Amino acid sequence: MKTDWFVKFLLLVIAIFLGIIAVRPYLAPPVVEAQSGGGYPVYFAPGYVSLLDSNGHNVWGREAIDLRNGNIWGFPGFTQEAFRPLDNTLPTSHPILLGKYALADMDKVDK
Repeated sequence: MKTDWFVKFLLLVIAIFLGIIAVRPYLAPPVVEAQSGGGYPVYFAPGYVSLLDSNGHNVWGREAIDLRNGNIWGFPGFTQEAFRPLDNTLPTSHPILLGKYALADMDKVDK
């Protein structure tokens, strides 16, 4: 008789814990983000700017600021010959380091 009471008590405890597990998502649903933080925190400046590429030529491109370290990058734009519809490859713009913002100096106070 004692084992019957003990088995019923264990089943009751298991049922209570399963109920808690089942109800918890309704009482405190997990936070869902539409955009994850896995990407690069980069700000792209509006419009196009003139960039100096590695060959010394001026090319038009986009300017991007890396918000983690203040690096300023230039991404050259594509020309008509860069698009090859028969090649099945996408054109890729490789960044050019233009400079750096000293973001840490913003915390310094002049005395």
